[in-house]
Amino acid sequence: MRKVFITGLGFISSIGNDKAAVEANLRGLRHGFELYPPFQRPEIPVKVMGTIKEFAVSSVDAEDWTFPARYSIRRELLRSMAPHGLYAHCAMLQAIEDARLAEGDLQSDLTGLYCASAGSPMVLTYYLQRMRDLGVSRCSPVGVVASISGTLNFNLVAAFKIRGHSCGFSSACASTGHALGFAYDDIAVGRQERMIVVGAEDGNTEAVLPFAGMRALSSATNPDLASRPFDIGRDGFVGTGGATVLVLESEESVARRAVTPYAELAGWGQASDGYNVAISHPEGLGLASAMQRALRSSGLTPAQVDYINAHATSTSIGDASEVKAIRSVFGPEAGRVAVSSTKALTGHGLSMATALETGLCALAMRGGFTPGCAGLRHVDPMFGDLNLPRDTLPVGPRVLLNNASGFGGANVSLVMRAVGG
Repeated sequence: MRKVFITGLGFISSIGNDKAAVEANLRGLRHGFELYPPFQRPEIPVKVMGTIKEFAVSSVDAEDWTFPARYSIRRELLRSMAPHGLYAHCAMLQAIEDARLAEGDLQSDLTGLYCASAGSPMVLTYYLQRMRDLGVSRCSPVGVVASISGTLNFNLVAAFKIRGHSCGFSSACASTGHALGFAYDDIAVGRQERMIVVGAEDGNTEAVLPFAGMRALSSATNPDLASRPFDIGRDGFVGTGGATVLVLESEESVARRAVTPYAELAGWGQASDGYNVAISHPEGLGLASAMQRALRSSGLTPAQVDYINAHATSTSIGDASEVKAIRSVFGPEAGRVAVSSTKALTGHGLSMATALETGLCALAMRGGFTPGCAGLRHVDPMFGDLNLPRDTLPVGPRVLLNNASGFGGANVSLVMRAVGG
């Protein structure tokens, strides 16, 4: 089994649109939440969103979009994208540059691409309504590839001439966790030298507001209080969109290209709850199994883990379930390990979440810091035994777990190790 390293990162996120801005806001615990104008109607109970700055993509017509001038994207590529496809394309350009990939590296049949998104409810709704109102002959020839859940794969494989493995993943909020895990496997066993993993979401009314019907979104009107994992006053998650792209490479490829990795992706595990279509197992059984399998996969023990980037979305049930899973795996060590959820800064990126948070963990590992618990004011007494640092710690984790849970009880845990750790 070959070692696997993260060598490139790209971000379009609520806390920044490049790695420098993202790292600065992550260190400073500065969130990306705002009162979202489309939510400010009295009949809408949700007011806050993790917004993407510098992009205007509310139109279904890509001709109307505006985005930073540093990105040059041909019109024929834009017309088959959803808003999150634009985010992903820009983040991929960043990651390719960050990893110093040459055209030959990128277009090799040993370089693949795994993606995850929920598609674009906004674009799909528009095209379906147009079909109903005007007839099939008035449907756009790119309407399907711009809107359904495989849209990232379709667009990015074609635009960047990817010739290796490609696939889309759909396990809700665990989607990019699965994508990263299977990308790890492909490299570790020698099927591919390099995998690019992409997560992206529109992060607009159509993509986020339906979760209000599940009573899963925060109703806070103050952005500073809207996302509070582990706080007694938590009342739901804050939605967000954007994109994160990670480049994973084999140890041999890293050595051949003489690049400096951010961190090692050392192993992963997954397990299912077998419990409920939407709610995590109340004892966290599936997530506990995923963490145990991830540690076995990496040859590490709970005693070696010094940080857990929790999935914790700031919901009452989800946070409690995850903490029970942590106690189950770590036992008496549970109070030693630092735990935080970076969703308190970024919001919950849904299928993009694990990719985003893996990228944040990679920045923290190479940057030598551990993110604190942003927004945490009054710890829920049921979490009182945990190590929940309020501020950023000035030392980076050597070994961490990054957790993800999705609908249907899908759970993924990734193990990351500092380079040389």
